[in-house]
Amino acid sequence: MALITLTSDISEQDYVIGAVKGQLLQINPEFSIVDISHQLSPFNYSQAAYVCRNAVKHFPPFTYHIILVSLFEQKPEHLLLAFHNQQYFLCADNGLLSMIIDGKPEAVIGLPLDKTALKNTLYCTGVMGNAINEIADGKDLRKIGVADFSFKQKNNLHALLGDNWIEGQILFIDNFENVVVNITHEEFEEQRKGRSFRIVFKRDEVIDKISEAYSDVAEGEKLALFNSAGYLEIAMNKGNAAGLFGLQKFIDQSQSQYMQTRLFYQTVKVFFE
Repeated sequence: MALITLTSDISEQDYVIGAVKGQLLQINPEFSIVDISHQLSPFNYSQAAYVCRNAVKHFPPFTYHIILVSLFEQKPEHLLLAFHNQQYFLCADNGLLSMIIDGKPEAVIGLPLDKTALKNTLYCTGVMGNAINEIADGKDLRKIGVADFSFKQKNNLHALLGDNWIEGQILFIDNFENVVVNITHEEFEEQRKGRSFRIVFKRDEVIDKISEAYSDVAEGEKLALFNSAGYLEIAMNKGNAAGLFGLQKFIDQSQSQYMQTRLFYQTVKVFFE
C-alpha cells in the first residue's frame, strides 16, 4: 500500500482537494493519503520549501509526496518525479524541488504530459497517481518517464552573515501568528561564538535571550525560541506577534510591487556583542 502526502496552495474552500483525493483513490483504492497543508501562500516558494522539507523528513521511507504548489506558473509540458533520501517527490518543474531537498535529488524523472490534454490540476494529479501506482507495482523508476531529466532549480533564501551579526528573512507565520525566521539554531550558535546577543526587529523591538517555551515569559510578553524544526521563532505568550509588530512573510522581488511598499517588516537581525 502506497503512503501519499498532499501539499498545496489550493486551500480547502472548494472541491478541488476532495476531487484530487477521489481521483487518487480511483487509481488505487488502497492508497493511503495524508494531508500536510493546503494553506500555503501562492508563489511563496520559500514558505512551501520550509513546510515540505520539515514535514517530509518525519515520514517513513518510500513515502510519495505530491506537491501541488505553483503548478501553473508556466504552462506545463511535463511534471517531475524524484527520489531522494528514501523519499519520492512529485511536483511541477518550477524550481521548488531543489529548494525542498536543498540541492539535486539522487534521481529525477520527467513525466511527459499529453499535448492534447486539458492540463488542469486533476489531470496533473492523475499523471502523478498513475506513476505512483506503477512504482508500487514494481516498475523500474527510470522506465516510467524520461530518465536523468534536466529540471529547473531555485536556491533557498539564506540568512546574511557578518562578523558581528546575522540577518534572516521571515519564512512562515503560523496560525497563532508566531513568526519563523530562516536562521537555524546551528547557524545562530556558530555566529554567536559564546557572545551575548540582541535580536532586533521592527524598528526598536529587542529580545536578548532564548526561551525554551512560550510560558517562559508573562502573558502578552514577546519571546524568541528555536522551534521543533530548529528555526528561530519570534512569538508572544498568548498573543499575536506578527500582527502586533507588523511582521510579514518575506516577499521575493518577483512579487507585487504594491505589497513590497506596504508598512511591513520582513527581516529579523541578530547582533552579537
